[in-house]
Amino acid sequence: MRAARETPSNALPLLLRSLSLPAFVREYEPTAARANAEGLTHEQYLLALAEIEAAERQARRIERLLVESKLPREKTLATYDLTRLPAKVRSGVAGLRDGEFLDRAVNVIAFGNPGTGKTHLLAGLGHEFVRQGRAVLFTPVFQLVQRLLAAKRDLRLTQELRKLDRFDALILDDIGYVQQSREEMEVLFTLLAERYERRSVLITSNLVFSKWDQIFKDTMTTAAAIDRVVHHSLILELATDSYRANAARERNAKRAATS
Repeated sequence: MRAARETPSNALPLLLRSLSLPAFVREYEPTAARANAEGLTHEQYLLALAEIEAAERQARRIERLLVESKLPREKTLATYDLTRLPAKVRSGVAGLRDGEFLDRAVNVIAFGNPGTGKTHLLAGLGHEFVRQGRAVLFTPVFQLVQRLLAAKRDLRLTQELRKLDRFDALILDDIGYVQQSREEMEVLFTLLAERYERRSVLITSNLVFSKWDQIFKDTMTTAAAIDRVVHHSLILELATDSYRANAARERNAKRAATS
């Protein structure tokens, strides 16, 4: 009834705001002027407004997903030198960019020595998935382990795993640096088992599988963890020189050339 008492020029913006259509509120007048100038039909006018609203909603959703993902903002594929990678790895990365493998709960494991760009590469893929509207979480493994351990102590591990389950891609960075207590490794194993054949994990590691007993402490748990990770997976071996070391050498060479 309130809208009916408003003048038409005031009633429409109020109604559009109540319907949570901010782009309509901002654009309906300039779009109406364009519609009159171009002779658009009512349907074409409405479609133009709806497309603006849909595009802005998608942009807002992607920004929310990006914030939620905790991805390093600067580590995108646009800033990654793919030419450094072996041809086989480049081909594998190209096949991952569309995110289709996430629908099949395929895992990705990036192996390489420190500084070879493992984190940057998987974070870059994470950015691609976010732009596609997928939910991603990037986390150092040691932080996630502490999060799960705290949940277990508070008797809410099931709830915490359920929260993580909504992410299409869980990027676990630096699993090779985690060499903690058996209790901590048990919660990490529980996470991998929970996501097995249901959700994808993307893992960076400086330890090859034969050394994962340093992480999971005993042979049986190590074998079970590897089995769940590898069963449906793509392995990327970054057998390259250290990116950071090369960058440092290039900076030093430039300084020497200008001095």
